[in-house]
Amino acid sequence: MKALISVDLEGISGIVHPAETNPDRYDYERGRALMTAEANAAIAGVFDAEPDAVVWVADAHGTFRNLLPEDLDRRAHLVRGKPRPLGMLAGLDEQTDAALFVGYHARAGAGPAVLAHTISDSILDVRVGGRSLGEIGLNAAMAGHLDVPVVLLSGDNSACAEFSELVPSGVTVAVKQSLGQAAAVALHPQEARERLRRAAADAISRRGSISPLNMAGPLDVEVDLYGPYMVDLALLVPGVTRVAGGRTVAFQAADVGDAYRLISLLVQLASIKPN
Repeated sequence: MKALISVDLEGISGIVHPAETNPDRYDYERGRALMTAEANAAIAGVFDAEPDAVVWVADAHGTFRNLLPEDLDRRAHLVRGKPRPLGMLAGLDEQTDAALFVGYHARAGAGPAVLAHTISDSILDVRVGGRSLGEIGLNAAMAGHLDVPVVLLSGDNSACAEFSELVPSGVTVAVKQSLGQAAAVALHPQEARERLRRAAADAISRRGSISPLNMAGPLDVEVDLYGPYMVDLALLVPGVTRVAGGRTVAFQAADVGDAYRLISLLVQLASIKPN
């Protein structure tokens, strides 16, 4: 049995502020240590349910170089660094039996939700088939495209609610209750890890009853970008058009895989600064 654990940082217990998630800020080292510990809890839970499992862990925050390799459970395979195929889901393939999302956050515009955003601050919203999707939805849909169920998500209560709307039978672990964009009531980190380990084992044990999120193509996709310059760059991509209103671009994708890759490209273009 192969499991992929995708680990973000904003949804880790105790994390509430960019100073804890940004490598250039003073509290980042503490944040990445908490992130690594919750990754280990999920890994342990998978092995509790399936002692012979193959577990891949995708470092899925920012630079994709946050998890501390020397502190990660030695039974897991760590995927780190960028650029790489499938981004936050690197390591996912048709042979994967289950995906788990650890430390995830709600989509841009959600609230109250801790550090809510969609991929980067350059993206105000992403709509696929008219449905607003953040990282939770986009990654769950990409997993579903490969017929892989996302069986668990941990994060704040808003992230858990967002996941449950998409995957009603999936397991959630709310490690904190959001009070706003940069405030929450959090579980003690050790309590969060214990709950996450039990939940991961439960989710793996009943993975057969959790359906993948399937979105059939072709798909109409709209992306709201923060600035006009970002729209100008996006229009250089064949098939991307401007939508009336100025900050929205649109394209049609044959399937979720194509949509996922093009959205990822638009995010990279949006990070380019005028010179």
